[in-house]
Amino acid sequence: AWAFEFENRFYPDVDDSAVVVMALHQAKLPNEELKKQAIDRALNWIATMQCKPGGWAAFDLDNDQEWLNSVPYGDLKAMIDPNTADVTARVLEMLGACNLSIPANNLEKSLDYLLKEQEIEGCWFGRWGVNYIYGTSGVLSALALINPLKYARDINQGAAWLVKVQNSDGGWGETCFSYNDPSLKGKGDSTASQTAWALIGLIAAGEATDKLAIDSIEKGINYLLETQKLDGTWDEEYFTGTGFPCHFYLKYHLYQQYFPLMALGRYQAKCSS
Repeated sequence: AWAFEFENRFYPDVDDSAVVVMALHQAKLPNEELKKQAIDRALNWIATMQCKPGGWAAFDLDNDQEWLNSVPYGDLKAMIDPNTADVTARVLEMLGACNLSIPANNLEKSLDYLLKEQEIEGCWFGRWGVNYIYGTSGVLSALALINPLKYARDINQGAAWLVKVQNSDGGWGETCFSYNDPSLKGKGDSTASQTAWALIGLIAAGEATDKLAIDSIEKGINYLLETQKLDGTWDEEYFTGTGFPCHFYLKYHLYQQYFPLMALGRYQAKCSS
């Protein structure tokens, strides 16, 4: 497996490992057998990290005892690492994108977990990105690759929520305060990264169900094109990475660059198909 930090050689995480597997899968390397061995090892490790409720956490296995957050020095309420929808979705996206498999009962358990985590509005919570826009995008990308006909209703509900919370300028945004106040789900000034997340989710949902929210998608694409600077980059004032919900947030400076590129690339591929 692979770690999140440059100098971390001893504590890998599921989310990043799944992304690396997807990157390796697409890469053409001189030694394809070595690549296959690396992917197989990663898959085996990720499979062993599935939590009892059916999902995956970032770093730990079944570290979900809430009472630990009540200890006196746990002021960030981040003493545990329970399974979450966004990390679970990443694993399933990896399986679908790379044509990999885990035991059928484990797969069904993970899908059942995701469906139980869907909010009444149709969205999903985002543990590692702000917030429901991030979580919903990830789950839609996963379900679109894993038996989308069976989960068409759930996919459509998630896509409909994204369309509903789109801003008048064509973009999407969500405040960090949505972790404190659920009534703020999907509400906030538009940002490049969150707009890209929404577009990635909508494009995946549309491809899976043949119900492409074309008007909403085109407005989002136009937002990205109109806000792109002359040097090709995007500005982003807000923090869209989540360290510890309600307490600590992160600004990953490349989020505002590569997620829009991913969204534009997937839109271009969709238009060309």
